[in-house]
Amino acid sequence: MTELHVQVPDDVAERLAGEAGRRGVAVDVVLTELLAARLPAAQHHDHESLDAFIGFGSSGITEPFDVHTARRELYERRVSGDS
Repeated sequence: MTELHVQVPDDVAERLAGEAGRRGVAVDVVLTELLAARLPAAQHHDHESLDAFIGFGSSGITEPFDVHTARRELYERRVSGDS
């Protein structure tokens, strides 16, 4: 778990403390719940989901395509200076 220090206006701190006391939990529990509820869901930028998206659509090419091989070949062309 990551420790995070924040500065909030006094009235917000009082409201957080009041809610925590009302619920019988620590202030950090209330704050964590509030932040989690307001922030967008985590987005995973893994290569597998990107690969699946790249293959979405119709290019007209009918032969099998290996994105990993294509990436390697593109990289090798760029490194060698060929365009």
